[in-house]
Amino acid sequence: MSNDTNVDDPPEDAPNSASSEKRVTEQERSEERRGDRSSPEEELDDDRREDVDDLEESTDGLRPGSDPDDDPVTSDDEIETVEDLGSTVDVDPGVEIDEENAEDDLLGGLQIDSTADIEVPDRLVDQVIGQDEARDIIIKAAKQRRHVMMIGSPGTGKSMLAKAMSQLLPQEDLQDVLVYHNPDDGNEPKVRTVPAGKGEQIIDAHKEEARKRNQMRSILMWIIIAIIIGYAILAMNILLGILAAGIVWLIFRYTSRGTDAMVPNMIVDNGDQRTAPFEDATGAHAGALLGDVRHDPFQSGGMETPSHDRVEPGSIHKSNKGVLFVDEINTLDVRTQQKLMTAIQEGEFSITGQSERSSGAMVQTEPVPCDFVMIAAGNLDAMENMHPALRSRIKGYGYEVYMDDTIEDTPEMRRKYARFIAQEVERDGRLPHFEREAVEELILEAKRRAGRKDHLTLLFRNLGGLVRVAGDIARAEDRDHTTRDDVLQAKERSRSIEQQLADDYIERRKDY
Repeated sequence: MSNDTNVDDPPEDAPNSASSEKRVTEQERSEERRGDRSSPEEELDDDRREDVDDLEESTDGLRPGSDPDDDPVTSDDEIETVEDLGSTVDVDPGVEIDEENAEDDLLGGLQIDSTADIEVPDRLVDQVIGQDEARDIIIKAAKQRRHVMMIGSPGTGKSMLAKAMSQLLPQEDLQDVLVYHNPDDGNEPKVRTVPAGKGEQIIDAHKEEARKRNQMRSILMWIIIAIIIGYAILAMNILLGILAAGIVWLIFRYTSRGTDAMVPNMIVDNGDQRTAPFEDATGAHAGALLGDVRHDPFQSGGMETPSHDRVEPGSIHKSNKGVLFVDEINTLDVRTQQKLMTAIQEGEFSITGQSERSSGAMVQTEPVPCDFVMIAAGNLDAMENMHPALRSRIKGYGYEVYMDDTIEDTPEMRRKYARFIAQEVERDGRLPHFEREAVEELILEAKRRAGRKDHLTLLFRNLGGLVRVAGDIARAEDRDHTTRDDVLQAKERSRSIEQQLADDYIERRKDY
């Protein structure tokens, strides 16, 4: 009975062999597709085509910009979860937390002498305090490549979350973008994408070939000129010989520009990029955001600059496979928002001249990749002037987040506030660390600024200004630590203009 069963059952390694054959087949297909995408343009001659093919074959199977001996690419499983990100305060081993008195202690039971005892996290996402829901959404959006719109008061951590997202994005194949001359239509340059790091190699190969061609042309030119001058001397007509030599020199000089025009222009270089790119396009005009083509004052006569050399990338192209951050998005005009909406929808956007009076307005490239994750930020009034279709794109393909202004006062949050002060001291690099009493005074100030009972403010930018003023006072006094008196003095000096005017008005009224 057992023998029959063994005969009828398939071998145990059969499924494994079948799956391995399937993986080999899929790998061959992916290599074929990758070879098709990275094939050189038709206008390249045979020598240049062979050089480019050699460059492409030498880098097949390698992660762009990586070394063959490096460790494999990290997987999506290594992306942090909410529980891993700043839920506790890491301190030196010698520092303890008094859980029994944590509720009554202003530092939440944190037993420290100064902020020097607190360990500051290295990653930006770990330094975000109080915005747990926003941080949770940022992590999900990074893993799934979703757009995010964050609305809230200034200083609540929108920019920090946007920068942190670029560190959390799954690592993908970054690309270099090259723009080539189009011999059929000079006003429509060709666009080609190659793995990161290969663009510079391709350009070097083209430049070397152009240098050799120019050298050969130069040698040929001087041989012809020497023959003309020699014949003119023999014919006793030196003036005519010099004139003919000058004409030959001008002809070679004029036609040599065509060789230089064949060198491509690399508009996006990710050869040295090891993480997803992050582009801050806050306040950018249309050309800086969407790309532009420079004006050419010499448009003919052999002095013109080839159109592909005048192409400039925009922030949407530089942030390909990365994060595009636009703060105060309502400041963008309607036309720019419409074009940004098209770039989000299509994942590619052609570059053309943004000024109608510029010669670059006649140039329009082939579509350039711009597969980015956009993080739009602003205050509550940002939604009023925002294009409804653009907001619909973000909401349909991502998340909308409201940033909290205050958070409940708990021992854990007070410990995080102590860590925030340590972060500001370390980030500034010139401030002395704060004593325990100084940290307690700052936490009391955070309670006052919250405007709510049993809450702490989350407007960390203003609170960070108070930290820096207090540290400057202590540094001016040449002290090793910032004291509580320095914080009290800083509160007086860091008053807003409105508060200073109000206090001055009150003092004037006292005269009567």
